[in-house]
Amino acid sequence: MSNHPFFDFLKQRLEKSLPGREAQLKMSPVPLDPDVVLPKEKTDTGHPSSVLIPLFPDINRQLNVIFTLRTDTIRHAGQISFPGGRSEVNENPKETALRESEEEIGLDRNKIRIAGPITPLYLYRTDNQITPFIGILNEKPELTRNPNEVEEIIPAKLDDLRSEKYLVQEQWDLPGLSMDVPYWKIHQVPLWGATAMIMSELLELYREFLDG
Repeated sequence: MSNHPFFDFLKQRLEKSLPGREAQLKMSPVPLDPDVVLPKEKTDTGHPSSVLIPLFPDINRQLNVIFTLRTDTIRHAGQISFPGGRSEVNENPKETALRESEEEIGLDRNKIRIAGPITPLYLYRTDNQITPFIGILNEKPELTRNPNEVEEIIPAKLDDLRSEKYLVQEQWDLPGLSMDVPYWKIHQVPLWGATAMIMSELLELYREFLDG
């Protein structure tokens, strides 16, 4: 089967200036107290981490993205995320994303084509510097979740995430901080935070592709 045209678009587009921080901030939680400024830049102790944004076409060639719901026993417990994690010693970011995807959801690295990385995101609460990689499969994959890390595998249509139908904004009281939080309501668990910020940049690229 030939590449999805979005893959060919990305191979050229990712060599140019990306939507970057501006796109990420569209889905960023914002402190209600204007005097609170959250760290945005990587620290000297920041852990290199990677995630994979796995995309696949359905029978109508419409693109879907694969998320995971984390178990209650690991980092970012009970949250929707992309497959990924911290890099091991002497492991480059792309290798981390592929390894973690195999370990968490059984995604065969030989069946996914990496278009490239998008803008890194610093996650200050865990001191992680996250590099997201976009990968595209030719068809819906057969996946097996690792029950120690993944409670549920969640596919979602990119066109649903583009729609304002699923976009919600609320005020949340988080530990030590009240915030204005945008999120997507595509599951009983909100899709918010770092995953939503990364997804926001991906959707900007997808909009460019659709606009031609």
